Amino acid sequence: MLPLSLLNAAQNKPMLVELKNGETFNGHLVNCDNFMNITLREVYQTNPEGDRFWKLKECYIRGSTIKYLRIPDTLLDSVKEEQGRAREANRGSRGPHAGGLGARGGRGAPLRGRGGRGAPLRGGRGRGGRGA
Repeated sequence: MLPLSLLNAAQNKPMLVELKNGETFNGHLVNCDNFMNITLREVYQTNPEGDRFWKLKECYIRGSTIKYLRIPDTLLDSVKEEQGRAREANRGSRGPHAGGLGARGGRGAPLRGRGGRGAPLRGGRGRGGRGA
């Protein structure tokens, strides 16, 4: 299961975020991006010692500072089931040539010479050949 697909499914759900410095944030996920930067709303922030609390309307957390995320187990189970159904649907919808090889067997056009630039592999002058 991919973490970003799980985060996308967790939008508007409660979650706990612990940062590498020990601070924790409890709130509802508003948004996330491909760098795992997240926005939370209705947030309770706790300092690393756990003795001070702040209530925030909304906060933005950079993904590189996150140590871990905790989401409800029910959400994790539902995402697993949904991905399993999608996987089964993809298997059933593929034809006899599953795998996407195409009409040419997935090999594409043959390469000629080095780097496909049309130079011969042996013989001729230049490009590493022996010359005549």
